[in-house]
Amino acid sequence: MKTLILFKVILILPVIIFADWIFLIVLGCLSGLCGFGNNFYCGVYCLIGKGILLVSAVSFIIYLLFPILNKIIKHNIHAETH
Repeated sequence: MKTLILFKVILILPVIIFADWIFLIVLGCLSGLCGFGNNFYCGVYCLIGKGILLVSAVSFIIYLLFPILNKIIKHNIHAETH
């Protein structure tokens, strides 16, 4: 179980961080082409970046905990009752 979580962290977390990085690069390039100034990069761009990273982190934690939570919530009833 621990190796599975470590495997997910080693493979999936860098993919998520890379996707966030690419998205922020595209957003920065588009905002530069549209002519947004320094106020955009110091304010809105930083807030968008923090929001994206927060959503990515929360979704990754939920992804890691989903099998455990699924076992807790799901009850297997296979025994016969008398």
